[in-house]
Amino acid sequence: MDAVVDTTLSQFELNEDQRAIQDMARAFAADRVAPHALDWDRNRHFPDDVIRQTGPLGFGGIYVRDDVGGSGLGRLDAVLIFEALAQACPAFSSFISIHNMAAWMIDVFGSDEQRQRFLPSLTSMETLASYCLTEPGSGSDAAALRTRAARSGGNGSDYVLNGAKQFISGAGDTDFYVTMVRTGEDGPKGISTLVIPKDAPGLSFGAVENKMGWHMQSTRQVIFEDCKVPAENLLSGEGTGFRIAMAGLDGGRLNIAACSLGGAQSAMDKALDYAAQRKAFGKTIDQFQAMQFKFADMETSLQASRMLLYTAAAKLDHKAPDAGKWSAMAKRFVTDAGFAVANDALQTLGGYGYLHDYGIEKLVRDLRVHQILEGTNEIMRVIVARHLIGR
Repeated sequence: MDAVVDTTLSQFELNEDQRAIQDMARAFAADRVAPHALDWDRNRHFPDDVIRQTGPLGFGGIYVRDDVGGSGLGRLDAVLIFEALAQACPAFSSFISIHNMAAWMIDVFGSDEQRQRFLPSLTSMETLASYCLTEPGSGSDAAALRTRAARSGGNGSDYVLNGAKQFISGAGDTDFYVTMVRTGEDGPKGISTLVIPKDAPGLSFGAVENKMGWHMQSTRQVIFEDCKVPAENLLSGEGTGFRIAMAGLDGGRLNIAACSLGGAQSAMDKALDYAAQRKAFGKTIDQFQAMQFKFADMETSLQASRMLLYTAAAKLDHKAPDAGKWSAMAKRFVTDAGFAVANDALQTLGGYGYLHDYGIEKLVRDLRVHQILEGTNEIMRVIVARHLIGR
């Protein structure tokens, strides 16, 4: 479903279907996520029951083809969904994004047999997926990954894996791990992609990391010690893994930017409500010009972010040659702006903003990591610069 869009002017008018998708996501988030988000954060609780409830809404395979239960929507549709969900909880929305990235990789790069084997349960949210690229010694330099998979068994019917993945969202709670491994030479040409079930022999998980934010989803190492995986779980043949990983990143960057945008919008809305009630020196604080200027700047940042993000998503939908540059620009700008807006919203509440029960300090903590994952914002600048100088 395409928006009525002019990417030259960056002016958008959502069509009726997209407005309905947006409204459905907002309603679900308000009813099933927002009332519990602070408790999930406080108790480090992974709400798999609520996550699975997004399956019947079509959120388990937003841009997966419909023959395996996917919704077959576009990237602009997806950012509308993630933005809406993130207004209730950015960490919840971000997990749905990660699951969708993994499902999309199987849909695009898997064989028909693999698509039919894995995707119906993933798109329905009966099973959940994580994405495994980063390692303890390779973050931004993804091509340097060292987790190795070697053929074994009769006629090479299995792979045996050794190594570890770091900072994996949902690790231990999800059912499948779309994993980048080294099957050949050093560098990007030696990387392949395996879909690894949670019950694979030799697969284990590290301790739950004690993070600044994103408390509702576990983050752990995924550890492979002579882990045996059927060779039939290899996506697209050996040596194609780096291409698969890079293909997924443009969409992932847009999704995480949308999560920042939704979280920042929520923070500003909370600050506006507070400023309309809090009195100082005989009037509500939203009547002070300094506060009004602050809100004007926050609103401008949010609307500029929204237009840049929607433009980048439309370009990715239309396979524009500069879509990668726009995705990098959107990820860098929107996640920086989103964190700044949330931080300003916290400042508006003063000491109350620092208290957990008001919800804004959680948003600040959750949004901070968006400037790091899916490629750090420093790497986003590298990508944009390379496009500009033709490298």
